[in-house]
Amino acid sequence: MPLPLTLRPEGRRVVVVGGGNVATRRVHALLAAEADLVVVSPTVSARIRELAVEGRLAWIERGYRRGDLDGAWLVQTATDSPVDDQVAADAEQARVWCLKGGDPDGATAWMPAVAAVDDVHVAVSGGGDARRASTLRDAVAAALQSGDLPLRHRTHHPEGFVALVGGGPGSADLLTTRGRRLLAEADVVVVDRLAPLDVLAELPADVEVIDVGKLPDHHPVPQDEINRLLVEHARAGKVVVRLKGGDPYVLGRGGEERLACEAAGVAVEVVPGVTSAIAVPAAAGIPVTHRGVATGFSVVTAHDELGELPVSPGHTIVMLMGVRRLAESAHSLVAAGHAPGTPVAVVERGFAPDQRTTVGTLGTIADLCVQRGVRSPAVTVVGEVVRLSPDWPS
Repeated sequence: MPLPLTLRPEGRRVVVVGGGNVATRRVHALLAAEADLVVVSPTVSARIRELAVEGRLAWIERGYRRGDLDGAWLVQTATDSPVDDQVAADAEQARVWCLKGGDPDGATAWMPAVAAVDDVHVAVSGGGDARRASTLRDAVAAALQSGDLPLRHRTHHPEGFVALVGGGPGSADLLTTRGRRLLAEADVVVVDRLAPLDVLAELPADVEVIDVGKLPDHHPVPQDEINRLLVEHARAGKVVVRLKGGDPYVLGRGGEERLACEAAGVAVEVVPGVTSAIAVPAAAGIPVTHRGVATGFSVVTAHDELGELPVSPGHTIVMLMGVRRLAESAHSLVAAGHAPGTPVAVVERGFAPDQRTTVGTLGTIADLCVQRGVRSPAVTVVGEVVRLSPDWPS
């Protein structure tokens, strides 16, 4: 039965016999491990030649000879010829571990398939079957990257950090791979009400979850307190994930939180998310731009000065957080020059099982939403693209 080991070849002599594709792949891995590398071959690939010119390896431009393994700790054969057998025999006599290309049974060492995810390295041996090992390696790496396997440190970091993670429009499967991986590492999660809350059930029981969710016109945890919480926990050596709905930098105050962390000397990473300004209209079949209909769009809150937006049939307006002020917003847009007959759609609870779309015009949408009991969270789309919605009457 093989004994799995991790070698440290930095500064130690490693010989590669051969200069083709297999040798080139091994050269890259060995240089990454900082081996003192020697390639023995009458001809080599353009890449090995380039590395030799750069002085990153020594190229002996001839065929293999006895004595080439003197001082070596490891040898890789890659000639696909009887020379490999001679090298393996010499390595056995010299007590040098031998990676034998294409012949795992004749080798005294196997090169595993390796994946690196952050500071975790995974090495997979497929029993001598390189393709099998690569397939397994890729599956494990994907599970680590997606957060399906735990990457969380069991001891505190010397210096904690904060990740501002965009959770997307609310559906857990629209959270990015990077976001899921950081959640798998988190010690503390500071969460908004519009974030994909289903993912919280996947966290270990000892992960602290702090709810700072805001309701329209009701902010029980003010932004300054949120900033303080992020800094406090990070300074305690914890991985802190600030999980938001949408994208942290699209009306999400992510910029304020990043600046607060940086001012406190706390490392911070921003992970973009799928913004609901585009995703929720898409869920309702409404593109914010469409050839021949709209060539641009603006994303605003209903609290903004709507009169400053472009007045053009070819420009779409997307309003977030504006259900309560919908009548006021529609009036402001009409007063600014938008036609009362401009199509409008209000999409509630995007991507949820009970997602609902209400369509009308600037002149009718407020009354229609009152009649239907429309409530936040909802995204409002104003413009000709609304006619592309399957809910628009034909």
